[in-house]
Amino acid sequence: MKKEIHPDYHEIKVIMTDGSEYMTRSTYGKAGDVLRLEIDPKSHPAWTGVHRMIDSGGQLAKFNKRFKAFAKK
Repeated sequence: MKKEIHPDYHEIKVIMTDGSEYMTRSTYGKAGDVLRLEIDPKSHPAWTGVHRMIDSGGQLAKFNKRFKAFAKK
């Protein structure tokens, strides 16, 4: 392998959304940095199975407006 072309691989602290934390090795930031997650397996719907539809006048509202005539009568 070529020398001095690879990023520095060091230890960082990862803080999950529930406050739990662990140490891991990464190329993120510099040694000793903290990575705070906004989404992780404990909170993401793909892993939890809890899905919420949040839409404030976006695509879901447009869809419902367009196809409301096809709703059950």
